[in-house]
Amino acid sequence: MTAKYDTIGRTYARTRQPEPRWANVIHAALGDARTVVNIGAGSGSYEPDDRFVIAVEPSATMLAQRAASAAPAVRATAEHLPYADATFDAAMATLTLHHWHDIERGANEMRRVAARQIVVYFETFWADDYWLITDYFPQFVDNPSDRRAPGTARLRELFDVRSVAPLPVPADCHDGFGAAFWNRPERYLDPVVQAGISGFAQIDPAIRERQTEVLRRDLESGAWDARYGHLRALAEYDAGYRLAIAGS
Repeated sequence: MTAKYDTIGRTYARTRQPEPRWANVIHAALGDARTVVNIGAGSGSYEPDDRFVIAVEPSATMLAQRAASAAPAVRATAEHLPYADATFDAAMATLTLHHWHDIERGANEMRRVAARQIVVYFETFWADDYWLITDYFPQFVDNPSDRRAPGTARLRELFDVRSVAPLPVPADCHDGFGAAFWNRPERYLDPVVQAGISGFAQIDPAIRERQTEVLRRDLESGAWDARYGHLRALAEYDAGYRLAIAGS
């Protein structure tokens, strides 16, 4: 089994630590579920430690980065979960649906193995509004993953969605996902940070290097701050991230 993140997920344990405020919301959404399957689990971010969790992840590279204390994990895909019907109280999927090859089949599998589904995703409008993409890396939206990204309307077709809540990105966000550094643009110059963001990892290396230099020059000249410096004073930012609770 060859998975995309065998190649692009090598720095996740360093750059993708859970954001505590998001973790609190995700864990609250799990409610009284005592058994949880974490699909597309990666290195283990956002897995609760107060209930039984099984992680499902197709990438050997990601599995190897899981801490010794992390939940047990199996190497499998969302589209083919190796569990019987209704095995778990809840299934969670955090910033992973856009990487699935068959979102409809993966959603069916989530509903099959658990009565409740907790999904963290992003609305695709972020690509139209976010300076990193509009001004520097428009190639983000050209990769197959972002083209597959389901917004709220699509999630309502896939799941029995009961509620959708925004997940604002804090100014000091701990998790280095795509829009984490909306007010700390210097962080996007770091190749380790870039390697932990799938949008960067899927851009042609020569283009990525060239556009990184454009951002670097704009930061050094003050051009970025002239356009977006007001962001540095904000406590949080809505970059389109959402949490959906579905099922029972």
